[in-house]
Amino acid sequence: MPTNRDLYLPILVNAKRNYQVGIDLDYQRDDVAENISHKNANYNELTAIYWAWKNLSDVDAVGLVHYRRFFFKSGRKNKLEHLIDQNDAEKLLAKHDVILPKKRNYYIETNYSHYIHAHHEEPLLEVRNILVESYPEYLESFDTVMNRNQAHMFNMFIMKKAQFNNYATWLFDVLEQLETRIDISKYSIQEARVFGYVAELMMDVWIETNQINYGEMKWSMTGKKQTVKKAYNFLHRKFVKSNVDSSRTHF
Repeated sequence: MPTNRDLYLPILVNAKRNYQVGIDLDYQRDDVAENISHKNANYNELTAIYWAWKNLSDVDAVGLVHYRRFFFKSGRKNKLEHLIDQNDAEKLLAKHDVILPKKRNYYIETNYSHYIHAHHEEPLLEVRNILVESYPEYLESFDTVMNRNQAHMFNMFIMKKAQFNNYATWLFDVLEQLETRIDISKYSIQEARVFGYVAELMMDVWIETNQINYGEMKWSMTGKKQTVKKAYNFLHRKFVKSNVDSSRTHF
């Protein structure tokens, strides 16, 4: 866990369930003030984004790193002592309005096909319908992003506050509409996290539609990686027809 509390604010998501009375945990809970903590099983890390959007006012920028994924200094080993610091963030934000992780490449399939090989297709179909009806200016970018084989993934970012507010306003409206259009009652626990998965692909749609000035930064995971296992799962999904509800999350 990063120790620089001037830059990093640890947030306990799904705090209503995960918080244990009597344990001195120096984390911000996502279930205080205006929040959607109760939706964490379906929204994943987005409950932290929502909390920041509604409750962080006296800040110049907002970002999110999570699940052992962090932004690292360029050219340095992926250790916690080499995480970006406030000076790094300020230098990048002096040039760009938004900082994103370097793009994830899928090579042998598109963002759309990669998603539906791991998840139910219905949510993406309904998101497109929502854009047609409510945000037609986003439709061209949506189709373009879906047909690419690379994307800025993981819901990781650093944004100036104005851009963050604009992004969150649009994203959560789309997702709230999506909630009313799909029935996830029969989804597996993994697949019920659908709104977090969909949001990953919405980042580039928002970036491109609004012609956001963005930069990219090195990212990586702390701890052990399972590259071979991930590659096997990726190829298995691409070439072998399987039950989506029994598959693992996409990566």
